[in-house]
Amino acid sequence: MEVIYSDEDIIVINKPPGISVHGGDSVVGPTVVDDLVRQFPEIVGVGDPPDGGKTRPGLVHRLDRDTSGIMVVARNQKSFLALKEIFQKRLASKTYQAIVCGAPRAARGVIDFPIGREARNPTKRGAVQGRNVIRGARDALTEYEVLKTGDQYSLVELRPKTGRMHQLRVHMKALGYPIACDTKYGGKKVCCPPGCGRQMLHARSLSFSYPQGRKLHFEADPPEDFVRCLKILKLS
Repeated sequence: MEVIYSDEDIIVINKPPGISVHGGDSVVGPTVVDDLVRQFPEIVGVGDPPDGGKTRPGLVHRLDRDTSGIMVVARNQKSFLALKEIFQKRLASKTYQAIVCGAPRAARGVIDFPIGREARNPTKRGAVQGRNVIRGARDALTEYEVLKTGDQYSLVELRPKTGRMHQLRVHMKALGYPIACDTKYGGKKVCCPPGCGRQMLHARSLSFSYPQGRKLHFEADPPEDFVRCLKILKLS
């Protein structure tokens, strides 16, 4: 885990792929939180009661286990509450890059399918479209832009305007261009180029104001496996 910025209030990291952010019933091995607590023990207890500051100290947002990139963590309770409000009010600007199956017809667009839990499999999220039966659906909005296309794959930029769980993965699947190697949402036969062994999604940048009036912007280049996949597919 790479710490790219820290001050008395926040910690910004570049999360590597293949590691969970925090522990849980199905989580095996070390987590991002384990590393954070070793480097910044003061974050223990920072979070929502009764458990937030124990298993999820300082966390105001998360990335999936196989998603890489920028995350911000609160270093004290004051910054935790402030950052939580920033994310809840959608005042943070997030940009992702993804390698997807196929080539979207439109070079740019907006995906606005509401997202909730699939009735047949509550562990998965689904988009409200067609005959899908979705429970507890809430509004979800993602802007996308195609950066480069190849024979079978494309590199796209994704800008989520809401923060639903698995939003980008669900929205790209609903659009008809699932994220490469994403077996959970793209299915077992989802496209997956040789040398690309995880869902190819990277949180490229994050911007927000904290404290009010102080604009912060952070970026992280894609990790080695993502870059290698781009080269294999001639998308770099």
